[in-house]
Amino acid sequence: MAEMVRIEKVHKYFGKLHVLRDVSLKVEKSSVVTIIGPSGSGKSTLLRCINYLEKIDSGEIWVDGKLVDPKVSNIRALRQEIGFVFQSFNLFPHLTAMNNVALALRKVKRLSRAQALEMAEDSLARVGLDDKLDSYPDELSGGQQQRVAIARSLAMTPKLMLLDEITSALDPELIAEVLNVIQRVATEGMTMVIVTHEMGFAKEIASQIAFMCSGDILEMAPPKELLAQPQTKECEKFVKAVLQ
Repeated sequence: MAEMVRIEKVHKYFGKLHVLRDVSLKVEKSSVVTIIGPSGSGKSTLLRCINYLEKIDSGEIWVDGKLVDPKVSNIRALRQEIGFVFQSFNLFPHLTAMNNVALALRKVKRLSRAQALEMAEDSLARVGLDDKLDSYPDELSGGQQQRVAIARSLAMTPKLMLLDEITSALDPELIAEVLNVIQRVATEGMTMVIVTHEMGFAKEIASQIAFMCSGDILEMAPPKELLAQPQTKECEKFVKAVLQ
């Protein structure tokens, strides 16, 4: 299988804090990799480095054959091929759901208003919100707002989607509707890297699960293998704690 993401020996510091320590990871096209691990292990930082929201100190990150480095690649153009969905919805409160989705299509892809609105409507329909096109964020539940954020990302037709703890700000009863949308997108062949604490979701959707601890990926394996037979004490301790 061809690679969508290749991370090689990446280090990242915040001052004296060594956040990422010699991290290497490969993500194949049309696969879903979920990243799990204790808080503070560097999961979200790694995701942000893939999109160059954080600059690495050493090592290399490649996305679809392009080096994520402004000296070599056009980072702005590369980001147009990478969807990023955050745990906070980051919707514009003064725009309807459809206009929240259409905005980037008009500003970044330079589509006409009519084209952008048509694509926004299609994207919102994909996440089950075709009846909320004209609703404002404060008229939507948390789960619906997160689905708008996912629709906004999908509308840009990315090659890769990065999702960072997208259910952590939601009430338990709203989590399932968001996870169901992501599962549908996965079945369509979208390559995704997902940081999550939802272990049942990680087990069900992932091609591979990567376990991070203390700034490095200690294990990576198919869900049944990693969760049933952890190879490190750190992973075994984490799995026992979250699955008990």
